[in-house]
Amino acid sequence: MPAHSTDSRRFAAIPQKQIRNREKNLHRIVAAAEVVFAENGFAGATYAKIAQQAEIPKSNVLYYFPKKEVLYRTVVEDIYNVWRYAADSIKRENSPEEALGDYIDTKLELSRTRPYGSRVWANEIIQGAPIVQDYLERDLKDWTNKRIAVIEVWIAEGRINPVDPRALLYLIWSVTQHYADFGHQIKTLNGGQAFSDAQWQETKRAVKAIILQGVVLPTQ
Repeated sequence: MPAHSTDSRRFAAIPQKQIRNREKNLHRIVAAAEVVFAENGFAGATYAKIAQQAEIPKSNVLYYFPKKEVLYRTVVEDIYNVWRYAADSIKRENSPEEALGDYIDTKLELSRTRPYGSRVWANEIIQGAPIVQDYLERDLKDWTNKRIAVIEVWIAEGRINPVDPRALLYLIWSVTQHYADFGHQIKTLNGGQAFSDAQWQETKRAVKAIILQGVVLPTQ
């Protein structure tokens, strides 16, 4: 094999390695920023704290995100996208019981695994969404209206009770995100201990039973 062939493969591999390193650094920074923004708010979060949480030099954070607002919006959009994908099961052709059950399951699991992201979102909304109001008016409104349209079809087809679609979505959001946003309260009322795997499974079962029994019509 000619020598230049080996060199070509070696040089061709460099961009891919750089891409992987970039993706790894971005993920590390965004994950760290999620924690710092949740604990300190936008104003209290600093590049130094984010760099310390990510265990990388502050210059690295500044290199990828020279503006703190861009990093903040990236964190908010990331958790929104994760929640949006969680609702992929809410489609007209799917069983309402399975679709809503899967959605509740996934949202509770995200409250378990991504509590800081939920708190960042909650803090932003409580303050009147000073930084991501445009995102709410555009993306969230469009997403919500599409889910409402599906629920209205289910109602028209007699597959679920004639409930207010918005009230149903708001109920699911508030219940599932409570376990993240009020995690300290949950832990305190649980004897100072975080939920065990068994407790999380029981929570999912109970929440689904309470919501679905009031929404889904029994099969004839």
